[in-house]
Amino acid sequence: MSLSRASAISVFLGVFLEAAFALGTPPPAPSRLAILPQTFGGWQMRGAAQTSTDPATADPANAAALEEYRFTDFAAATYTQDDGSTLKIRAARFADASGAFGAYTFYLQPEMTREKIGDQAAALASATGKRVLFYRENVLVDALFSRESPMSAAELRELAGALPRVGGNAGILPPVLLAMPQRGYIANTQKYAEGPVVLASLGVPVSASVVDFASSSEVTTGRYNTPSGEATLILIYYTNSQMARDRLRRLDATLSAEAQGVSTIGNVGALFYKRSGPIIAIATGPASESDLKELLGTVNYRASITRNEATTSPEVHDLYLLILNIVILCGIVGGLAIVAGFAFGGFRIWMKRLYPGRIFDRPEQMEFISLHLTETVVQGNVSVQLTETVVQETLETGPEDGQQTPEKSA
Repeated sequence: MSLSRASAISVFLGVFLEAAFALGTPPPAPSRLAILPQTFGGWQMRGAAQTSTDPATADPANAAALEEYRFTDFAAATYTQDDGSTLKIRAARFADASGAFGAYTFYLQPEMTREKIGDQAAALASATGKRVLFYRENVLVDALFSRESPMSAAELRELAGALPRVGGNAGILPPVLLAMPQRGYIANTQKYAEGPVVLASLGVPVSASVVDFASSSEVTTGRYNTPSGEATLILIYYTNSQMARDRLRRLDATLSAEAQGVSTIGNVGALFYKRSGPIIAIATGPASESDLKELLGTVNYRASITRNEATTSPEVHDLYLLILNIVILCGIVGGLAIVAGFAFGGFRIWMKRLYPGRIFDRPEQMEFISLHLTETVVQGNVSVQLTETVVQETLETGPEDGQQTPEKSA
């Protein structure tokens, strides 16, 4: 084997092994993206952002509530502009959009005004500046401007677009929110709870033992204006209708319901409840019974199918990735073989043109084995023709003395 051919094969095997190793090695796990950007909307971060995974760092007084919303990490930073304005931002990230929405409703104040920033936003102006609270998917942002400007909302919208996205099912809000009626709703009164700590802070006449958060239940509440007074609507969402039916029986026993499902608890007035699919709806408050029943009647669960539900199991996904990697590897190997073939053949042709008979196809190194098949065939044909001529003459003239015919000699 010539030196050039051995070098080409070595290079090809090296590239092949490197590609196979690259495909067989799993990619490194991506690091968690930073919550806050360095710059946005003309604002520049001053120093480095303070980060932590401890909910007590984000809010010492409500760390337990943040844990129930599945808090993951926190970032705080101060931004400045050329005119000396400052903007203090505190951002908390949660496992999914449900946690960010719940935390948003937890900190939302009734006197705030709605803003169009992120998924939902509200603002409140005070002597210390303008405070804006908004969330985008699984990130909750609390921004405090040192001075208000007409561009504050636009700047925060740019910040909302720069926040890391979670995508998939984690970016979808809980379906129980769709069952909340809009008619008569009092702005900024909706609350969302995923645990007993937040539920206790809502002041509703339903305990955590009745809700049973261990069954992955969710609670949302809201206040409504009715002709006879204010009413509170409580929706408890379970994972399926059978579970909601079982909890409704326990609710009957716990509340000592009277006929028609009416019970009096403390000073909250009449309490009505019903089940609609996997949702248990409770209407209570100082409003009249007819208004409470009418409010309760507006709650109707409608099943919906979302297109971004997970449709494949992890095993199927892993098998798909394995087959995809095999196909990619075969393509790389085939491509390298074609490139190596063209490169080696082109190199030989190029060298033969530059140095004919000096590097490749030198006569002294030609070690071909020749069978001389052409000469053998020619000699065989001549011998056969001579034999046929002798036989033919013998048959025509007869054998000479002492000679036998071909049949006898045979």
